[in-house]
Amino acid sequence: MTAVRTLVRHELRLLVCLVLWVARRRHVTDGGLAFGYARGQGPVMFGFAFVCVVESVTMSVLLRDFPTVHRVWLALDVYTVVITIGLHAASVVRPHVLDSGFLRVRRGVHVDLRIPLEKVVSVRRELRTTHERAEGELDVAVGSQTSVTLQLGESVPHFTFLGRRRDVHLVRFHADDADHLVREIREIREIREIREITAVTSARTAPSPLPDRPA
Repeated sequence: MTAVRTLVRHELRLLVCLVLWVARRRHVTDGGLAFGYARGQGPVMFGFAFVCVVESVTMSVLLRDFPTVHRVWLALDVYTVVITIGLHAASVVRPHVLDSGFLRVRRGVHVDLRIPLEKVVSVRRELRTTHERAEGELDVAVGSQTSVTLQLGESVPHFTFLGRRRDVHLVRFHADDADHLVREIREIREIREIREITAVTSARTAPSPLPDRPA
């Protein structure tokens, strides 16, 4: 039953994303910077949807003498097209989001990983097209490629589609403008480090309280 509920929730979230996509809205927190990752997959997804439409028309002709089967098949084809477009819509309306404290790494409605920037040890632009599954590493590939690599000082929890927990300390993901994202993360981390150093220095150099007057 848990798997069924998860699947139903997944389909509903895709439909919500489809509505947001039609309304030209995105799921981004106030003050956060959005970084897309779906630029290259649009033609592929719409090409797949077009193939489904052609298949639907073909099967309608072949099944015209079997109205019941034809209606069932048509419903399945329409559902497949809607879900296919919904997958692309989810990737568009749910981008990566960076703010002063967290980076949310996303992929549609399947992945939404919140990474505290204080746990980021290093970030770099790294294009990879092959990935081997390793313990403690998470690859959020789009089109079989990742372009940003995050090394974490402490592990963060990631939950799979069915709710299984994995602790990860290295995250690879794709962003359309990877250079900009890497630059923004580094700038935020530098600002945080300067503030921490300034706070420590101010605390050390603060004047000592005056002694009490003798009675």
